[in-house]
Amino acid sequence: MNLSATVLRSNAPFITATTMIRTSLPAKLLRDLFFVFFFGFACAEAAFSQPPNPGAASSDQLCRVEAVQYKGWDGEQVSNRWVQLVIVPQNGGRLMQVTFDGHPYLFNNPKLAGKYFPPTAGKWFNYGGDKLWLLPEGNNDEQHWVGDSDLIDDGPFSFRKLSEGKQCEIELTGPADPQTGIQFQRTIHLDSESPSIQFHATMKNVTGHTVEWSMQSVSQYDTSDRSGPEQTRINQDFWTFTPSNPSSSYLNRYHVRFGPAENSSVEVRDDGLFALHYVHMAAELWLDSQEGWLAVVDGESQYAMVERFEYESTKPYPGNASVIFWTNGPQLQLSKDGIPSLSADPDASPIYLEAELNSPMCRLRPGESCSFDTEWFPTRAGNDFRGVTDPGVVMRPLEATVENGKVKLEGSFGVFFAGHLVAHFYDRHGSRVGMMPVAQVTPTEPVTLEAQVTAPANAARVSLHLEDESGVDRGALQEVQISGDNR
Repeated sequence: MNLSATVLRSNAPFITATTMIRTSLPAKLLRDLFFVFFFGFACAEAAFSQPPNPGAASSDQLCRVEAVQYKGWDGEQVSNRWVQLVIVPQNGGRLMQVTFDGHPYLFNNPKLAGKYFPPTAGKWFNYGGDKLWLLPEGNNDEQHWVGDSDLIDDGPFSFRKLSEGKQCEIELTGPADPQTGIQFQRTIHLDSESPSIQFHATMKNVTGHTVEWSMQSVSQYDTSDRSGPEQTRINQDFWTFTPSNPSSSYLNRYHVRFGPAENSSVEVRDDGLFALHYVHMAAELWLDSQEGWLAVVDGESQYAMVERFEYESTKPYPGNASVIFWTNGPQLQLSKDGIPSLSADPDASPIYLEAELNSPMCRLRPGESCSFDTEWFPTRAGNDFRGVTDPGVVMRPLEATVENGKVKLEGSFGVFFAGHLVAHFYDRHGSRVGMMPVAQVTPTEPVTLEAQVTAPANAARVSLHLEDESGVDRGALQEVQISGDNR
């Protein structure tokens, strides 16, 4: 029923009454009275008959952009009810911290807290956080980025707020770098309804000649034991994961770019996942992963971050690598006499791990730009991590068995959105034969599923979907066959 039809029917008695008094009042006055009363009544009824807007957000459910002080820096905070992002534009446009449910993810160097140093040749100031870099790295020609303190790493970025409220978006623009010919720009987007964080990075050729580079998102995660003083103890239960490429161009499906070739903290598991257990030793590991995600998991606190990207199979990647991990720590080196030892480099002291996502190589003519989109999803997960799907992560895989005429659903997950899990049942021919709500879920709590549901008698498999708070189907956590009862 549309609004106009409702108003007409509701006002039928009023129209009749107006018609009855027209014989005793002037026509113009009657018309004026009719329009005043009719449209006044219609507007009032429209206002009072509208149901409350279930999607209307209160002020504490909106996202905000505001200036803050952070560890002595002048920063900008973008936040919603789930996460707080702190950006320090002056320090190379860094995203200095991401906090979800009270858990901070990123490493901040305590020795450089609150400090800023202008670009200085031959130096490197490791403040921590997350930033944009260039690949390939090196110093043998102009087609390699040296990686010292320069405008790319330490140049001050401008900051601009683009939106706030239901959606927050900020823009960071770096200085034009004459050495590489590149100018970075990055927008960071946060909705009010979920903890997901979207990044859109662009690099522009600001020279009069063609350049070719890859953009790199470099995120330094805190791998210290937070119960220790001043980040001096190592978190013994810190992991990263990404799908290995079964047709990899690398030996063992990964490439040791730096560090020992034999590294017991690294493996490709039977399920195809590359797993890295953090140890405090310098190593750089390259992967030509094609499935578009990596996961960083703190098994001690049970908090995780999933970083997603779009792999472009038709374009070349720097050294074939789409994902790189760096474990910070002392370097293994040999003396002139061939005696191995660990370096005493002060840069090796901080306890952190880098998760790096690479864009394809971009060949840019003068004035041209290319972009790189990534998305982060904070959630809950432990070292029993098994994989990533559209709405969350899997720890203990889903099982569906028939017991006493009901289907028992078991598994453990972390989710990216608040909402509820819905079981979709299918018969042996692939037709959906029923749906059943299973559990309420939120990203801030691990999901341990132990539910018995009444399923259609002909149900042969089940797919566990997540519907968010707005009713949007975010996809399936897992889909499995139902076992038992001769199914």
